[in-house]
Amino acid sequence: MPASSGDKVMTATRSLNEAESKDQFFQELAELSERMIAAHGKEFSMGALVLAARFIAENKPFERSAATQGFC
Repeated sequence: MPASSGDKVMTATRSLNEAESKDQFFQELAELSERMIAAHGKEFSMGALVLAARFIAENKPFERSAATQGFC
């Protein structure tokens, strides 16, 4: 069954909202990166972002448990 014009409008609106959302996240990443560079330099900032990407790729949690931090 072909999509109706209403379905096409909804899809276009959803795509626009998704694009706006992604743009907002890129803006937030840029601002965070600038703060990290100012505080700790480029090497730290790149390493932290690469590590975060690795955690996402490996489906690892971002929080450490109390046991791994030595609080137990």
